[in-house]
Amino acid sequence: MIIEKQDPYCKSCSSYSHIRKNWLGSIVFPFSALLQQSEFSDQTDVFKRAQIFKKSCQAMFPNRRVTATVFNGEGIQILVTRYIKALNPPQQLLDIFLHDSNATLDLIAHFVSLIPVVPDVLDENDGFDIWMTSERCISLAIGNKEEHAILLCNFFLYFGKKALVVLGTSMLEGQVAYVLTQETDEYLLWNPLTGQCHKQFDPFCPLQSVDCLFDDGNVWFNIQQNNTPMAVHFDYSKESFWKQLLPKDFQGTNAQSIQPEEIIYCETNKSMIEDLKNRIERTLKCKMMEWRPKQPTRWNRQCTYILQKILPKLELGTGSFVLSEEEGEFERLLQFYWVTGFPIQMPYTDVQSIIDAVYQTGIHSSEFPQIEFALAVYIHPYPNNILSVWVYLASLARHE
Repeated sequence: MIIEKQDPYCKSCSSYSHIRKNWLGSIVFPFSALLQQSEFSDQTDVFKRAQIFKKSCQAMFPNRRVTATVFNGEGIQILVTRYIKALNPPQQLLDIFLHDSNATLDLIAHFVSLIPVVPDVLDENDGFDIWMTSERCISLAIGNKEEHAILLCNFFLYFGKKALVVLGTSMLEGQVAYVLTQETDEYLLWNPLTGQCHKQFDPFCPLQSVDCLFDDGNVWFNIQQNNTPMAVHFDYSKESFWKQLLPKDFQGTNAQSIQPEEIIYCETNKSMIEDLKNRIERTLKCKMMEWRPKQPTRWNRQCTYILQKILPKLELGTGSFVLSEEEGEFERLLQFYWVTGFPIQMPYTDVQSIIDAVYQTGIHSSEFPQIEFALAVYIHPYPNNILSVWVYLASLARHE
């Protein structure tokens, strides 16, 4: 501010001026914001293209799923491609099968399946999908179907696998998201909610339709007349089979992935696991007596001891063949008892879910005279309080 003054005692003197600086405030333009301005028009173009793409696909096949954009946790609309990025699984999983990469991949798929699934509360056809990042899914230990598939896909990419997310439908689960991996001479379809892997031509694969694919660079819609997995040609470079969202030379998809550089995991409290195991065991024993109000409930300690040794081996797949020690003990038990039962494995959500699963086996309803029971509970802890719960309930009827 320039201020002019004149000496009041000397009218013939010339006036003089000085500069005074008054602080009124400031405004800051982040450098990243300036950079994003150049991307804004590109992103607008992408969203318009995605809207046209979706309408075009739905016009061709109204019953097939197509998703090109979703909303992130901050309510910002983004391309689904930005969710795909190689991410590190827990080191604990990588250290178990050091010399067996296939076993490691199976274990990672199992780990993802242990994350509880949040139901889709919004109408699946209203186009308003909110997806969390993989890091958020891990930290909250919960995720929807698509977030499970994205997490598994990102883990596979960490191993250098060629992997994409598949959107489709299942006879058992309705709308689903799978992971497609391209092997040397075949394609594999992974169900992230069960951890199971199916070959493309497996007649027992629950996936009923393959509607849409996406990776970190593009989205493809299936325009083949037959969209069952066994009939689909997965070569998405063929434009007669797949309609792609973005042309190969399109420059507007350089937006950074919303995933972190790496996921930081926290260790699960072991003493908490032991307390939970004991609580589940006590609760189930009390429930067994409630479910059998007119018959006594007797517990066979020998069988319980055997089951307690078997369950930890089942978690890591080493129980495919029961080791000779347990096998010998079981054979001695079978000389005196007819044993009926099987193990239940499930992700931990709450105790009531475990009670319901045990009740549905119906093993408690046996009315044989002198019937005995054996119950074993095992919880295998993974990072971030993600737990695999095993319950083995068996009934033992003595041979006449």
